[in-house]
Amino acid sequence: MRGRLAGVVLIFIALLGLVAIQEVRVQILQRASISERPGNPRRSLTNEHRGALLDARGIAVAQTKGTRRVYPVGAALAQLVGYASPQYGESGLEAALDSVLAAPLDVSGGSGLASLFRRSGATSTQGGGDVVLTLRSDIAKIADASLPQGIRGAALVMDPRSGAILAAVNRPTFDPNDLTAVWRTLRANGNAPLLDRAFAGLYPPGSTFKMVTASAALDSGVVVPADTFTDPGYFAIGSFKVQNDKREITGTQDLTNAFALSSNVDFAQIGLRLGLDGFYDYLHRFHVGDDPQVAVPAARDEVPLKDTVIPSELAQMSFGQGGLAVTPLRMALVASTIAEQGVMMRPQLVKQFRFASGNKLDVPPVVWERVMSPVTAQEVRSMMIAVVRSGTGTAARISGVTVAGKTGTGTHTGAPPDAWFVCFAPAENPRLVVAVIVEDAGYGGAVAAPIARNIMAGALPVYQR
Repeated sequence: MRGRLAGVVLIFIALLGLVAIQEVRVQILQRASISERPGNPRRSLTNEHRGALLDARGIAVAQTKGTRRVYPVGAALAQLVGYASPQYGESGLEAALDSVLAAPLDVSGGSGLASLFRRSGATSTQGGGDVVLTLRSDIAKIADASLPQGIRGAALVMDPRSGAILAAVNRPTFDPNDLTAVWRTLRANGNAPLLDRAFAGLYPPGSTFKMVTASAALDSGVVVPADTFTDPGYFAIGSFKVQNDKREITGTQDLTNAFALSSNVDFAQIGLRLGLDGFYDYLHRFHVGDDPQVAVPAARDEVPLKDTVIPSELAQMSFGQGGLAVTPLRMALVASTIAEQGVMMRPQLVKQFRFASGNKLDVPPVVWERVMSPVTAQEVRSMMIAVVRSGTGTAARISGVTVAGKTGTGTHTGAPPDAWFVCFAPAENPRLVVAVIVEDAGYGGAVAAPIARNIMAGALPVYQR
């Protein structure tokens, strides 16, 4: 009996030893890697010296006061800036830049984060580093005030010369300063207020995609601006019939008027003339469907597999339907490429890292692609000016400023169409690009163009330089 009892005691001691060894391994050997893991709520709770997110002028858009994380711009940048919460972890830029913002709890550890901070000269008592963003708080507030309440949609503002994203606002939105009070409501809201529609919302681009088709057709030489097209109200491709949004007949016109009046019939013909290989070549040049490689999670555009596309689908893709779905960021990049004489800049959200050690790391603008020739870009720019001057986008006119733009009506089954407008100004020397999407709202020229106009009219005077 006494022997059996001794055996049980020995087994118990052995098991206890194994538990103790595991505890030591977790508490000591893995402590740094676990505590530094982004999304670990204990990380946000423990780190009282989290760095600040600053806009391009040094104004805080996220900072720690005492033990609270506060967001001075509030709802205007809620989805993009995100939140850092002991209860709910991190999102948006707070999550994407966590490795710099959060003070490492043990910089002597072997994790990649600890190594980064050792190289920067930081210590665990110094806290996290700050990050200067490309965002402008003043422009975000203008965009937020211009985007109506009670809708679902987004507006994105960027500088075409650098790819700098200046603002991205969403509807519906929320105040990250009150996250605990509204969390359950946010999670239960079917309109998805936590979704960053500017970067992750996917929509049929409608006629805004004619910017891509026109650029491809002109740059490859399959059309010239003087070419004429006849729109009798429909265009038949076998048994499939292409019609304009309002079933209108635009008649015979040159390429500029076909673009300005947004003729689906004409652009279906242009797309077929361009051909599948030519069309997909320029999709690749515009990086449609590629990872946008921006600091926050962004959706990849949806593009039908080339080998599966039949002529009627190519015709529809030529005017932004046929299975295409893109983000507002993508259409802003397309417009930026035209504004920047055919050069696409990588979208940029981070301007500078400021480590707690005092070291700084600048993030320069990067050219992504020479998409088209400067001549082609100028031709498409002239067509976009005609859209606002006398076509479907007259609601975007600004007194004393030449605006170049394109309307879009993205149709999908079971709901009203999405309203699009994408523009840049001043057209002769572009400084800003604005992209607006309003879900299930109707025609872009009637709904989205006035919103974009208000954003552009408010933002240009504070950004001109």
